[in-house]
Amino acid sequence: YNKVNKFTAGFQNIVDAYGVATYREVNPTPYTIVTFPFLFAVMFGDCGHGLLMGLFALYMVINEKKLVSLKGGEMTGTFYNGRYIVLMMGAFSLYTGLIYNDCFSKSFNIFGSAWSVTQNITESSLDTITLDVDTDFDKHNPYPFGLDPIWSMASNKLTFTNSFKMKLSVVLGVGQMMFGVVLGVFNHIHFNRKVNIYAQFVPEVLFLGGIFGYLTFLIFFKWILVDTSFNAQYDGPPSLLITLINMFLSYGNVDKENIFFSGQAGVQMILVGVAVLCVPWMLLMKPIILTMRHRRAKRYGLLTTAMIRPSRDDAEGLINNEEDEEDLEPSVTVHGLENGGPDGPDGGEQGGEDEFNVGDIFVHQGIHTIEYCLGCISNTASYLRLWALSLAHAELSEVLWSMMFRIGLSGVTGPLQIVAIFIVFAIWAAMTINILLIMEGLSAFLHALRLHWVEFQNKFYDGQGIKFLPFDLNNDADSDV
Repeated sequence: YNKVNKFTAGFQNIVDAYGVATYREVNPTPYTIVTFPFLFAVMFGDCGHGLLMGLFALYMVINEKKLVSLKGGEMTGTFYNGRYIVLMMGAFSLYTGLIYNDCFSKSFNIFGSAWSVTQNITESSLDTITLDVDTDFDKHNPYPFGLDPIWSMASNKLTFTNSFKMKLSVVLGVGQMMFGVVLGVFNHIHFNRKVNIYAQFVPEVLFLGGIFGYLTFLIFFKWILVDTSFNAQYDGPPSLLITLINMFLSYGNVDKENIFFSGQAGVQMILVGVAVLCVPWMLLMKPIILTMRHRRAKRYGLLTTAMIRPSRDDAEGLINNEEDEEDLEPSVTVHGLENGGPDGPDGGEQGGEDEFNVGDIFVHQGIHTIEYCLGCISNTASYLRLWALSLAHAELSEVLWSMMFRIGLSGVTGPLQIVAIFIVFAIWAAMTINILLIMEGLSAFLHALRLHWVEFQNKFYDGQGIKFLPFDLNNDADSDV
């Protein structure tokens, strides 16, 4: 049971749709309130679209008492019930739109551009400007907030924005996954799974940080310290992707054109070595400790012959008891199983034929290890959807503007321009609402939902609980009792 109000209820429903929290485990909802609309906004970054979405949600919030009495369809009820989610998504989209400097595909020039283009510019060459950072950019006076508006006219705009958004997606993804792994520690501590801290949490952090945490470090290193003069003799700055691949394929060696800092080869050797050692660490340490604890307890006569079978969480009750042997009691060992014992959430009568099975523990831990190690790779790649959908939304918005206003009004002269602009604007507004706000918004919503369910929550959230339903004498289901 989680106490919610009208603001948090929608976000709690998003989490509960994945699975109701197991009793007293960490609830992802407080973090989802921030991360869900933010990841949505990264894919939906346009301050004009975000403003319209926010105003629509704000109208429902202000008039919620009037709207609650209106009877509408299922879609209307869905929007009303999620009005605070839509409001947060609109607010965050407004913010990211200012960062991207996008408003209906157009840019604001508030602070003045930091670029001084030396090319001869004519009206016909506006779309063919190529920005050169060495000759055109004032490094001592960058644009103070968001992207410089001159990028909207540059022919190499996509090259720049794609590189920026792709790296940003990796940084956000690795950060959220690491946060999810860290949240798992609170579950381990609360449920007294101390062995999980050093046999599971520590290698997970080292594996994720040693590979993708290092990639994130290189991204910031390249953003801050690498410029066009870096590695100039090798025709450009080093490649992040090639560097990451060669960490494994060329162990101990770094190509001269991909050197970021001195001592890089030694650092990468250590990181790869630690990441490789984390695999058997996750795979073997926990089952071995569990088996040793079981045999020790049985040797001291603290276990009955007919043991309770370990639960899905590896019967960690056997290894969670950190007391000395002389302090152990039979009742602690037999009934201390985390989930499967009579005193656990899955408590009840257990058959005497369910015995401790070492093979099951090794198989379960092997599945977890494979899933986590491969998941770190696939989940990081999955966060690239932030870049892909942001690119699609920006390009679709720009194409719609160009087709409707630039092409739609071309060739129209005289008084017909007044009529034509009203007609074109009406068509553009209708397509913006239906395609960019509703369809694109639904797409970004579903992708943000997937990132939270699959990439974030599976790092720490079990979701095997049962929703609390208070006893109600007026409930029809209880009328026959």
